[in-house]
Amino acid sequence: MLAKSIPNLFQGLNLAGRAQATRGAVSVLVLMASLTALLLIVQDQYGSRFPSNSYTTDVRSTDDAKSATPESDNSVRAGPSVNGNYRALAEFLAKRYKVSQDVTLDLVSTAHAAGQQIGLDPLLIIAVIAVESRFNPIAESVAGAKGLMQIIPRYHAEKFQEFGGEKAVFNPEINILVGAQILKEYLRRTGNLSMALQMYNGALNDDQDRYTNKVMNEKQRLQRIVSRFAGHAVRAKSASIQKTSLSSPL
Repeated sequence: MLAKSIPNLFQGLNLAGRAQATRGAVSVLVLMASLTALLLIVQDQYGSRFPSNSYTTDVRSTDDAKSATPESDNSVRAGPSVNGNYRALAEFLAKRYKVSQDVTLDLVSTAHAAGQQIGLDPLLIIAVIAVESRFNPIAESVAGAKGLMQIIPRYHAEKFQEFGGEKAVFNPEINILVGAQILKEYLRRTGNLSMALQMYNGALNDDQDRYTNKVMNEKQRLQRIVSRFAGHAVRAKSASIQKTSLSSPL
């Protein structure tokens, strides 16, 4: 009788030990998931390319810019988180500027593609569109500035040649691409984001940089939308991981 009870006793101890070890492993996984979520939230909050309190920037070469955001990197352009950012921005912009959400989604996607191609922050491009035309693709000023990014075609005729001439200025994709090229050119020429924006607006004599402030304030709003969406996504993913870990059988 004693000989039979001893193996049973050791078997019970082994099962209890394994259960305790499994619970410990689950706790470690939950802790690691929480820490990872916290790090991602911090990175999303503070990892923007242009700091919100600084309008100066180092100008990289075109090759460096393209290598940092390659046009052919489909994983970057078509990933779930990027598409989620597009939708979050489109929803915000549609409400703010009273434009169709489908239209703003297309324009946001186009701005991101142009930014990646040229090496310019897509949120900066979107902010310029917001300030210049409020997302009206047929906007036209008394000075002759046209389209989403309010380009004066006669001043940049060479940039429209490959698209069939100046009449292409009202094509949203071409307007965004050419506008981004102009801003990038000014940024490379001046080495200063504030000066490049003021030059884009034709307001270099404005000592108060009012145009720059408008664009950067809009960009900061857009950045908050992206960060808020990213934070929600990370927290949802973390909660899902924790739920899965806690519901796993011991």
